[in-house]
Amino acid sequence: MTLKNILNHLLEKAIIDVPQRDAAQTHIENRPLSVHSELRLMLLSGISLFCGGLGMLIYKHIDTIGHQAIIALIALVSLVTGAFAYSKRQPYTDGAIQNPSTFADYALLLSCMTFLILEGYLQYQYQIFGTKYGLATFIPALLFFLAAYRFDHKGVLTMAMTALATWAGLTIAPLDITKNDFSNIHLVWSAIGIGLFLIAIGVFSEIKNIKAHFSYSYYMLGGNLAVIASLAATFAHSKWFWLIMMPLCMTFVWYARKTGSHLFLLMGVIYGYIGTTYVLLSSLNNASGIIYYGFASCFAIVLFFTNYKKILNVHS
Repeated sequence: MTLKNILNHLLEKAIIDVPQRDAAQTHIENRPLSVHSELRLMLLSGISLFCGGLGMLIYKHIDTIGHQAIIALIALVSLVTGAFAYSKRQPYTDGAIQNPSTFADYALLLSCMTFLILEGYLQYQYQIFGTKYGLATFIPALLFFLAAYRFDHKGVLTMAMTALATWAGLTIAPLDITKNDFSNIHLVWSAIGIGLFLIAIGVFSEIKNIKAHFSYSYYMLGGNLAVIASLAATFAHSKWFWLIMMPLCMTFVWYARKTGSHLFLLMGVIYGYIGTTYVLLSSLNNASGIIYYGFASCFAIVLFFTNYKKILNVHS
């Protein structure tokens, strides 16, 4: 149904009159079109393409350009973009900062990404950290955490958490998190520990109201890491890891009810269902019990999808 038809229908029902219909139609047809999302996408794409192009330039022309020239170019880009972001900085507050310059946020992101390229190049070519590979990831993690809080930048905060996880030998990106070798029990405990640590920072942020809007990112990345690690350990090592996973899943559901988040509700329910199903089915020794559980779980899934709005206390 078109806008014109909707307004005419409201007019026929005497909900609005002719002047109101004409005013509404004129306002909607002549209102400015927001291209904010498109510009953000273009800026992010530009940063990604620039960094990718810089990498290809180094790879293809390393012999003709020279190492010192490449290092100087990368360092210059990182310093210039970082200086630009710093020049547009706002006074620090514990709350959210509305930066009037959108380009400054992306300049900071570009500065951090080129800093990683510079550090990686220096380590590869000159071994500036020697065999202390953990130091090469811990330094960016520390710097990015400081920059994220000083400039109130969630993108840099995500990079800081990723660097911290890399320092522990983990992959924290949501689409790549399953690439971790959770058959290694030491890596499992590292993943759970890092995940709980990030969740604890999120809780502390909300309690002390220090960048409380960062808590969502902490819960998302830290919670995913801890839950997936404990779920994988349930499969690969011991069903006792289910006792770690389920409280986290219940916390997801609680947080979803608190914030009205569909994503956290799905995470808590899906992870919990998978882990509980594995534990129960591996413990059942008769086919009838498995069948009964299958029917009961299907019924529970139907109830969940028909009542998820009530669970979230959402009425629209």
